[in-house]
Amino acid sequence: MTAFARHFSFEFKTGLRSSSAMLMNYLFPLAFYAMMGLVMTQINPLFKETMIPAMVIFTIMASCLLGLPNPLVESREKGVYRSFKINGVPVASILAVPTLTTIFHALIASALIMVTAPALFGGAQPLNWSAFVGLTLLTALTFGGIGALIGVIASSARAVVLWSQLIFLPSMLIGGLMMPLAILPERFQRFAALLPSTHAMQAFEGLAYDRVTLFDPMISVVVLAASIVISYGLAIYLFSWDSANKTHRGHPALALLAFAPYVVAVILM
Repeated sequence: MTAFARHFSFEFKTGLRSSSAMLMNYLFPLAFYAMMGLVMTQINPLFKETMIPAMVIFTIMASCLLGLPNPLVESREKGVYRSFKINGVPVASILAVPTLTTIFHALIASALIMVTAPALFGGAQPLNWSAFVGLTLLTALTFGGIGALIGVIASSARAVVLWSQLIFLPSMLIGGLMMPLAILPERFQRFAALLPSTHAMQAFEGLAYDRVTLFDPMISVVVLAASIVISYGLAIYLFSWDSANKTHRGHPALALLAFAPYVVAVILM
């Protein structure tokens, strides 16, 4: 436990000193939040009703999908994990520390949004704060697991960009962050159900804001929780100590199983 705490402290401080980590964890999401608060609330005043959960989810996605995978790939390519293996550091710890530090940074930025949005931009505060906090942690763990899985299966930094954007961009466009899910055509609603951001928004609106949702918010919570378990399990199973080692325990395509709960949700719709 002491070694884990020291590793966590080291990774957290590294994140504060790294310009790329600061960009993805703080500067990019907070700048986007400020822009949306200044512009989007003027174009669409109804955005104020969903601004806080939408920007919290965006912040978590930016940190976990765009910021987390690259350091994992770089460490593997530089042979850092070989020294970890020699010193007996378990795979679960290797993946947990950068994932948790990234989540911790994302939660700090999210807290800034929660505190400032009502006063600065008139963002609607949740009716149930305990549900809001719990769902924020659930969402962070969900995207943290997906980000760690991307870092494990990506063969290079270019591959990281591809896999991350395949989730990030659709989440922005049809995941319920920028526009209500209800205004999308039905076929797009079904496709949106494959995205973690969609279920996170449905859970926030149904449980934290007590609003009518298209999906049962409790089903969305179960889907996100199942995704966490599968993502982390697959990340540990598919982990490779060295990029030069071409022998893998499983094919990277197994990572698609992390989206099995979302496929089940689409079938049940």
